[in-house]
Amino acid sequence: MEKTKVMRISRQLFPVKIMIDQKQLENVKSFKYLGSILRNDGRCTCKIKCRIAMAKAAFNKKRTLFTSTLDLELRKKLVKCYVRSIALYGAETWTLRAVDQKHLEGFEIWCWRRMENISLIDRVRNEEILLRVKEQRNTLHEIRKRKANWIGHILRRNCFLQRATKGKIQVGIEVTGRQGRRRRKLFDDLKERRGYYHLKEKALDSTMWRARFGRGFGPVVRQTTK
Repeated sequence: MEKTKVMRISRQLFPVKIMIDQKQLENVKSFKYLGSILRNDGRCTCKIKCRIAMAKAAFNKKRTLFTSTLDLELRKKLVKCYVRSIALYGAETWTLRAVDQKHLEGFEIWCWRRMENISLIDRVRNEEILLRVKEQRNTLHEIRKRKANWIGHILRRNCFLQRATKGKIQVGIEVTGRQGRRRRKLFDDLKERRGYYHLKEKALDSTMWRARFGRGFGPVVRQTTK
């Protein structure tokens, strides 16, 4: 009983009263489950910051290797394999807001700066960093690809999660009457680009799904005017 907690994920943060053996379970605002931090507001900002902090710690632990005289392509592969994989653990379930995207893009540039031993006081622009390492902004693209492949895998299965996802895609229930902008949801990235019904049809063919959606969006390329 001492380890049993309860958390309500809702806009209305009222406590939940659950009694077991005449004892009320403690209400918590967050807890860690399988390496991910779940919060009662349903947002992923805290989780993303935690993954980025863990990835930065992993980078600093092997910094001598990443900043060595090894070939550039080899060092980039090491960073993507050893560091980025830690940062993007469970990213297919994230709902990204604008502030979360900035955190992830900032972490991506942070890795390339540290790898090339370029500090902020050197006054080197982010675009110049990407040119030096021959990279583009890939993090958000990688997350969208993982999310698309994960949802496609769910839609091809026969389980409760598949039925719940299918119902959400088909119905798309929206709650109206609330003030302010609607919160961003898990399927919003896919809906903006393909449409829910199109997703359901294409998911049945895994090869076509990966070819047309999972790998269909390239990295983010930003052009700056001089």
